Amino acid sequence: MARRLLGLLAAPVGGAVARAALRTLAGRPALDRTNFRGRTVSLAGGPALALGATAGAMLGAAARRSAAPRAVVARRPAIRPAARRHPAPGAGTGRVVAATAVAGLGSGAVGFYDDLVGGRPEHAAKGFRGHLGALREGRVTSGLVKIAGVGAAGLVAAALLPRRRTVDVLLGAGVIAGAANLFNLLDLRPGRAIKAGMIVGAPLGGSGIATGTLGAAGALLPADLNEDIMLGDAGANALGALLGTAYAARTGTFGRAAALAGIVALTAASEKVSFTKVIERTPVLHRIDQFGRRPAPAPAGESDGAPGADGPLWAGGPDAADGPLWSGADGGERPHGEGAGAGKARGRSRQGGGAVDVPLWEDDTMWAGDAPAGTDADGRRKPRPYPRG
Repeated sequence: MARRLLGLLAAPVGGAVARAALRTLAGRPALDRTNFRGRTVSLAGGPALALGATAGAMLGAAARRSAAPRAVVARRPAIRPAARRHPAPGAGTGRVVAATAVAGLGSGAVGFYDDLVGGRPEHAAKGFRGHLGALREGRVTSGLVKIAGVGAAGLVAAALLPRRRTVDVLLGAGVIAGAANLFNLLDLRPGRAIKAGMIVGAPLGGSGIATGTLGAAGALLPADLNEDIMLGDAGANALGALLGTAYAARTGTFGRAAALAGIVALTAASEKVSFTKVIERTPVLHRIDQFGRRPAPAPAGESDGAPGADGPLWAGGPDAADGPLWSGADGGERPHGEGAGAGKARGRSRQGGGAVDVPLWEDDTMWAGDAPAGTDADGRRKPRPYPRG
C-alpha cells in the first residue's frame, strides 16, 4: 500500500518541487539570456527541472516492486543460508533510488555549470578536439567538465542498477549519458525537449522514474512554451539522463544495446542533418513542435494575412522557411534560449561550410554579434550573457 502511494505521489511531487524551485530562482539577472526571438528568458527552468524531476523520479523509484523471491531448492542448507535463498522484499530498490539521484542531479549540475560559465572567453573551444587542445594548454573548459560529468554520472548510475555485469553497466552508462546528450540536441526551440520527453516517456509509463520525471517536466512546459524560461543544458541533460535511467532499469542486455544503437545513430545524424529542418519539413512533427508555442509575428513589411504571416519567424518565403532570423551564409542556428556571447552554440556548428546539429561536446563556441542587437521584443535592454567579475 505504501509503495502504491509513493507511485501516485511521484508526478505531483515532482511538479511541486519544480515549480517551487522555479519561483526561488526566477528573476535573478545572472540567469537571464536572450532567446531566438530576441526575448529575455531565464535559465532558472534548467535547475528547476533537474531538482523537480529527480525528486519525483526518486519517489517513483522507491515505489518500484522488486522481483518476486526465486524458489531455490537447497541441496546443502548449511551452505546456503535462508537469507540468500529468499531475498527480502524490496531488495535492490535503494540502489535504483540512488542511481536515479546520481543520474538526475549529476547531469543537471554539470549542465548548469556549463550554462553559467560556458560563454566566458577562457572556456571557448570548438568540438571535442578543441576541448582537448585547451586542456593541453592548461585550460579546463566547461564543455570538458560537462562531458566528463555526464559520463561519470551515467556510469555510476548504471553500476547501481540491476544487471551489474560489465557489459550491462557499460551499455546502461551509454544509454543514460547518450540520452542526456540527445535531449540537449533537441533543446533548440521552446517546449521541444519536454515534448520529446513525453513522447519517449509514454511507453515507460509503468516506470515510477519516468512518471516522476514527466510530472516535473509537464509542470514547467507552459513557462517553456511561453518563452519565460529555457531548460539549458541543466534541464535537458537531467531530463534525458532520468529517462535513460528509467529505460535501463527495465531492460536487459539486448534492450540497452538496441537503445544505445538508436541514440548513436541519431547523434551521428545530427552532425550531418539539422533536426530543426527535418521537423520543419515533416508536417506531423512540425505541428507537434508548434503546438502551444507563441505565434510567430509577421516579417517586417507584411500585414496580417499577407503571405508568410503564418510562417515561422525566420520564414522569408515558401522556399526559405529553414533559415533562422540570424542565418548568415552558413545558415548557422542557435538554441532557443541563447543570444550573443552566451557561449552555448548547441544548435548548429559552422564547420565545413555547412550547418549541422552539434552534439554534447560541440558547444561553447561564442557567436558574438549574431543575435539581434539593442533591445529584446519587449523593449527591455538585453542582459549580459554572463555575470562579470
